[in-house]
Formats: sequence, C-alpha cells, structure tokens
Amino acid sequence: MPDDRFSLESFELYQVARQFRRNVYRIIRALPPEEKFCLASQMRRAAISVTNNIAEGHGRWHYVENRRMCRISRGSIEEVIDDLNICLDEAYALENVIQELKTEACALIKRINSYIAYLVKTKQGGEP
Repeated sequence: MPDDRFSLESFELYQVARQFRRNVYRIIRALPPEEKFCLASQMRRAAISVTNNIAEGHGRWHYVENRRMCRISRGSIEEVIDDLNICLDEAYALENVIQELKTEACALIKRINSYIAYLVKTKQGGEP
C-alpha cells in the first residue's frame, strides 16, 4: 500500500487551497447571467490555477520548480482578489461575503509565502 503521508490529498497547503477554490465557486454561482462567459469564466480559471499549480509543484519534487509553481499560484490568488473587487464594485455579492473571501485569500498567500520560505531554507527536493 502506498504511503499517504506524501500524497497530494494529505498536503495541507493543497487542502486549504481547495477550500478557497470551493468558496470562490460559491461566488461564481451567484453571479448574474450576463457574467457567465466573462467574469465567471475568468474567476473559474484563476481559482483552478491556484490548486493546479500547487499540485503541479508538489509533483515536481524539486524545490526550484515547486517554488516557481507556488509563485504562479500566488499570482492567481491576486487575480481572484481583483475579480472579487469587481464583484464588490458591481454589487454582485454582499460586501461582508467578499471581504471574508479576500481575507481567506490573503491568509492563503501567507501560507504559500511560508511554504516557499521553507522550500528555500531546506532545498527540499534539491541536489544533495
């Protein structure tokens, strides 16, 4: 039986990012029909990019590549924050709901920054 301690599903950063993506999807489902192919599509791509890049970096097993994928994921979170600002500006969702999700986004960015710092410090997956 494979060792689950190192699986993607047991990776805490990935679990937190998945929850963030699910929460973004809740906002997407509440968008008006005229945003179905514009803002909704953009938000979906950015939210998916967050978890996709964390997953890809996790699978690379080299700290330099993992770090690069985490930086891309971090950029995608910033995209989502901008999209949330659009939702706020256009009154597509309640302000407290948007602010809560933006707070979650900032916390996820901090987690990614900590993980990047850990990768740099330990050179996990680097050459011996």
